[in-house]
Amino acid sequence: MADIVCTATAGERPFEEEHGSFCIAVVASGIFRYRSRQGTAVMTPGALLLGNARTCFECGHDHSSGDRCLSFQFSPEMLEDVLFDVPGAKHREFDAPNLPACPELAALLADTEIACREGDADELEEVALRLAGATLTMLTGLPGRPAKISQRDEKRVAEAIRLIEGRGDEHLSLSALADRAATSPYHFLRSFRTVVGVTPYQFLLRTRLHRAAVRLRLSGDAVSEIAFEAGFGDLSTFNRRFRRVMGQTPSRYRLSGRPVAELRRLSAGEAKSLTTSGCRG
Repeated sequence: MADIVCTATAGERPFEEEHGSFCIAVVASGIFRYRSRQGTAVMTPGALLLGNARTCFECGHDHSSGDRCLSFQFSPEMLEDVLFDVPGAKHREFDAPNLPACPELAALLADTEIACREGDADELEEVALRLAGATLTMLTGLPGRPAKISQRDEKRVAEAIRLIEGRGDEHLSLSALADRAATSPYHFLRSFRTVVGVTPYQFLLRTRLHRAAVRLRLSGDAVSEIAFEAGFGDLSTFNRRFRRVMGQTPSRYRLSGRPVAELRRLSAGEAKSLTTSGCRG
């Protein structure tokens, strides 16, 4: 993924560029004209720019200056894996230069922006494949259909859940889970989300946060120790994720679950220390 910020000014002459691989780029801000072999389109926030590998293109700013795009690159093999699971998708190359902004993509684009800001490679891998699947589905012009889950896929998902529950503190990427299930990352992602209701990464994150929350309430271990042993690489990421899901910092969550009598026994210094330890980073 590349977070691309263009500083071209209005009326500046565009120049020719080339897509090195297949590209799906989310327009985060700005307005510009995109011209490629597939045609010409005005790109606006929320639209998807589509590029085919080894093809030339131009981006022109006729009426405004600058833009920002979140660009995802795909190898031919990656797109083939997604195509295999998208009903009605027949060929790999994009026929259209873009997909206009639409309500159906709103939630996914918000997840994309969040994943890019968080910078977690495993989360970005899932978002990229979800974006490719949604794009190819919309390009077919057919309504999305619920994934058909075979007993074999159910077994794969069940085994992945057991693995996450048993080794959730370890690094378990989508690709690694798919390899263990002997299937493609997109097919595994699609199956897992259909059965469980969330993606593998979201389930892993939820599992880690649940265990951390229980330990915060039942032990006096340091917040940093709980974060690292739950599988988070650094304290600031843990604090941020915990607060987003639980609605408060880890230390405040710990304090909110203590009996009133115990809270009264805490000295002001101890309470301040606990609060500070959960707000670093």
